[in-house]
Amino acid sequence: MAQLSLRNCGSGGRSSLSQVLIVFALVLEIICSFQLSTSHSIVQSLPGFQGPLPFVLETGYVGVGETEEEQDGEVFYYFIHSENNPKEDPLLLWLTGGPGCSALSGLVFEVGPLSFINEEYNGSLPNLVLKPQSWTKVSSVIFVDLPVGAGFSYAKTERAVHQSTRKVVQDAHQFIRKWLVDHPEFQSNEVYIAGDSVSGLPIPAIVEEISNGNEGGVKPHINLQGYLLGNPFTTFIEDNYAVAFNHGMGLISDELYESLNRNCKGEFINVNPGNKACVRDMESYKETISGIYVCHILEPNCEFALRNPWRRRSLTLTDQLHKFPILAVPPLSCRSHAYLLCTYWANFEDVRKALNVRKENGSAVTMTYFTSMIFETASNIMKI
Repeated sequence: MAQLSLRNCGSGGRSSLSQVLIVFALVLEIICSFQLSTSHSIVQSLPGFQGPLPFVLETGYVGVGETEEEQDGEVFYYFIHSENNPKEDPLLLWLTGGPGCSALSGLVFEVGPLSFINEEYNGSLPNLVLKPQSWTKVSSVIFVDLPVGAGFSYAKTERAVHQSTRKVVQDAHQFIRKWLVDHPEFQSNEVYIAGDSVSGLPIPAIVEEISNGNEGGVKPHINLQGYLLGNPFTTFIEDNYAVAFNHGMGLISDELYESLNRNCKGEFINVNPGNKACVRDMESYKETISGIYVCHILEPNCEFALRNPWRRRSLTLTDQLHKFPILAVPPLSCRSHAYLLCTYWANFEDVRKALNVRKENGSAVTMTYFTSMIFETASNIMKI
């Protein structure tokens, strides 16, 4: 180990001492910078869940930005170890859609081990219960709040507030490599990038970015195996495919489907107003499916919890419910009732403390989305 000698008290000694101190300060700054860029802790219990958690839950933040020196965003994540064999089971990075929906949605409503007891809200903390069909039975999952500004992630600069698909791709790539540096025990695990809904747009580009990084020798190497998409949004001309889907699901008649194809020639978005036959068929089509819940055709079509969910989540929960009041508490049979429970649960102070959410994050977490998220067209995404 190098030793600092103070035997020479002349000017040369003072110069050497100054140089050593400068080097020490720089090293300390680098260490502190790295510590601030990644931080995590184990959560052993959660408000609303009875007893200790029967799985390993870690929450934390990873700093992201254009460069290592310009980290303008802090990305929050929930990491749940596989309940089978975390040393060998696959590692999934999960992005929820929206755009901009909290990763908590994926954890409690999709592939995670917890869900809410869907009971009438009485003003107290909503209750959680184990979900037996969780993907964490056979894999470790990182539920990540991306883009910056979603969930408990937060921006540190004005520039970081403005998001795009390209930015999400860059941040996700930077996130997973930094996360693996901080978790070297998972560097050999097979890695999959997964998500649903609008995350169907950035995920293929994230996979390509990671693959290019591996080929370019970026460390740590990621043992990338593929990606998974559930109910993905992949194109901005999706309505053209919706007609065939609705016919295949028996929601429109054969006669109407054949007439739509004959009169509209496969173009159901930019309908020529002069094509009277197509306009008439489209009116019949829209009226026929008007009572269908497009996200899940077998579920009732319910009002969302808030009057206008398409807002940025920069308001406190109280302000949101004041500015965008609940039309009516959805019945228990509606999916949106559980969304409302999740919104209340995530904004209890005890929950934030248990999850180790930083106080810098002043925004409320809701199951709504925000309009500042700007996605490029599908053709631009493929060029990334």
